Amino acid sequence: MSGLADIDGLSLDGLTKGIPNGTAPFPLTDIGSRNWNLLREDLPLPLAVLKQSALDHNSRWMQRYLDLSGVRIAPHGKTSMSPQLFRRQLDDGAWAMTVATVQQIEVALRHGIKRIVLANQLVGRQAIRYVLDRLRADPDFDFYCLVDSVAGVEMLHAAARAEALDRPLQVLLEGGIAGGRTGARDLDTAMATARAVAAAAPYLALRGVEGFEGLIMAGPEETQADAVGGFLDFLVEIARACDREALYADGPVILSAGGSAFYDLVIGRFNAADLSRETLVLTRSGCYLTHDSAMYRNFFAALKQRAPEAAALGEGLRAALEVWAYVQSRPEPGKAILTMGRRDTSDDSGQPVPLLWYRPGQHDRPVAAPGGAQVVGMNDQHAHMTVPADAPFRVGDMVGFGISHPCTTFDKWDLIAVVDDDYNVVSAIKTFF
Repeated sequence: MSGLADIDGLSLDGLTKGIPNGTAPFPLTDIGSRNWNLLREDLPLPLAVLKQSALDHNSRWMQRYLDLSGVRIAPHGKTSMSPQLFRRQLDDGAWAMTVATVQQIEVALRHGIKRIVLANQLVGRQAIRYVLDRLRADPDFDFYCLVDSVAGVEMLHAAARAEALDRPLQVLLEGGIAGGRTGARDLDTAMATARAVAAAAPYLALRGVEGFEGLIMAGPEETQADAVGGFLDFLVEIARACDREALYADGPVILSAGGSAFYDLVIGRFNAADLSRETLVLTRSGCYLTHDSAMYRNFFAALKQRAPEAAALGEGLRAALEVWAYVQSRPEPGKAILTMGRRDTSDDSGQPVPLLWYRPGQHDRPVAAPGGAQVVGMNDQHAHMTVPADAPFRVGDMVGFGISHPCTTFDKWDLIAVVDDDYNVVSAIKTFF
């Protein structure tokens, strides 16, 4: 178990994206002592940065919200794939880290994280053998994965029995929706799967019920909320049916769902499940720590409308993740081309949002981006931004963009600088995509 020591000692140099060309090798832990500042142009653009003050604020806000709701969180690590942020979330009280792939399990384990929820089916000889080997080798490894079919249960049961595993592989029964991803579509399928898990004791143990509501995007906001509520009711129906048949293994029954859009609905429905056993309600929001400037900003505004207790906590989540780029061309009066593209920022859930404008030598600090500017498309390394004909942008100006969907911005960067409110680099995080 290496903790974060290997990351602290990671060697950075001019070959690392975001580090100035020609920089001699130095350890990541020393980046804050380089006295680099984004606005002084000490660093090459494009550059992704995380605002330290926003990370601190979002961490405190989520802690207060969870304390108020009486639930726990297992943040989805695939958002950032940064063990430094994982450790921060665990230190803040997270019950576990959630991951989606076996590679992500390995990243978490190598950095000292012992309780892991694989929010996915565990399939394939290599992946199953890897997990079983790690369970056997480390009695402190507390692992959970999903099942949604008798066939999946039989595959895991056969592997665990063949390996003579001396403790059960813990599974969560996954409910799903028609046309969605994985998950049992109806109660009969769910219950047949649950009974198969119970029959596979002592090699498998049913620890709870799980689902993912984040892909339910049916119509307007009210319709979405109703559809999500209906799906959560289905998960509760499964949980109650398993409870009536006493199919759960020992320990609290885990009820888990929750992307970063509807976790208020998850908490409300699951807290009211009224099972006969102790229940652990587990939300899995992965994007709360960094938030964003478009998609999740809008989801959070809707959440505050639905959940007065969230609104009562004052200022909500702040966007912590920005990508900065230069204006490199004004080829037409109504157009600016910038030095960032799909290799640097997400565009799968909306284009980057121009938030800040800074002209070296003129501005003391960034100001609000002039109105009317809008990114309308990106190439690999270029952003196309329409602007009013009289917009003041000129070649060499710096523009700070908010992003939409943190997950697909993090995966563009091997290293992301953490900055204070004056854009001094104070630290950096490493990602493992």
